[in-house]
Amino acid sequence: MLHSLSLSYFRNYTSLTLKPEGASVILTGANGAGKTNILEAISLLSPGRGLRRAKLPALRHAAHLSQPWAIAAFCYGLQDEVQLGVGHDQRAESEKRLVKIDGKAAKSQAELAQHLAMLWLTPQMDGLFLDTPGTRRRFLDRLVYAFDPAHLTRVTAYEKAMRDRNKLLEESQPDSRWLSTLEAQMAEHGLALSLARTNFVAQLQTSMLHITDAFPQADMQLEHPSAPDLAEQLRAARSRDSRAGRATLGPHTQDWLVTHRAKAMPAAACSTGEQKALLLAILLAQAITRKTIKGRAPILLLDEVVAHLDAHRRAALSEAIQQLDTQVWLTGTDEADFSAFTSFCHAYRVDEGAVETS
Repeated sequence: MLHSLSLSYFRNYTSLTLKPEGASVILTGANGAGKTNILEAISLLSPGRGLRRAKLPALRHAAHLSQPWAIAAFCYGLQDEVQLGVGHDQRAESEKRLVKIDGKAAKSQAELAQHLAMLWLTPQMDGLFLDTPGTRRRFLDRLVYAFDPAHLTRVTAYEKAMRDRNKLLEESQPDSRWLSTLEAQMAEHGLALSLARTNFVAQLQTSMLHITDAFPQADMQLEHPSAPDLAEQLRAARSRDSRAGRATLGPHTQDWLVTHRAKAMPAAACSTGEQKALLLAILLAQAITRKTIKGRAPILLLDEVVAHLDAHRRAALSEAIQQLDTQVWLTGTDEADFSAFTSFCHAYRVDEGAVETS
């Protein structure tokens, strides 16, 4: 849980400090005021590219492009109290993110996962079930490594071996022994990450049973789990993959299939409102899974979610958050939408890069 958050030259904030002291937070204000920017800053305290997947130079304050942005937070983390800091390398166009933990430089951003677990839902994710399998895999993998930080290492190792193999296959006479080594690595890491996805989806399915009736139950499965003989399959597919310029099989081709249980209907065929409710149910199921097995639910960042829920679902979400005993950051334009949450949240009003207690 975040006890304090400070931003410097980040997006539309030259300087900002919030001190929620671990409580949940409501941020209201007009569109474009900077509410989502705060959630994005928090998301960058976890591994990955944040909730907007923006390039690091794009996060600089538009009026102070020469100033590197920075984010600092004092947290009660997964291990103990910790000071986290992330920022942009002084070289303006670099994509290197600097990470400090208790004032010491971290070896990699992956270390952040040892201290905070978080998940987010944004309006841009509303079309997840209509998007590409790759987008759904990224969403699922974030669910997994918010539960199991080691999953990020599996995915990274697999993707590196795959990139190296793709590059080697571009050569007119690639080294077959080196190809075999890379294919063995892809098989090892691929089987591990596919198994982690499969096991997590099974746990998620169990936790779905504990979701309030206000949200739809989802049935979930993975297409094309990684086979034990992946290395042999990759070896046999070298010519085809060389022509395609990519690996045509492996866990990077998996799709995550979600079905509205009561309607026996693929999520992609459901209404927009039903799809959003399914996504929220899945997020809550992940939080229940993590709390049940790991003892603590992740921080939840819910951007413009409440406005699209009716009064019954708002009350149900409020109750679910309180039962999870976790920190949630909610944004919206209308303070009236958050009447079910004000009893346990700090409320702030955001106005053009300034934040005041509501």
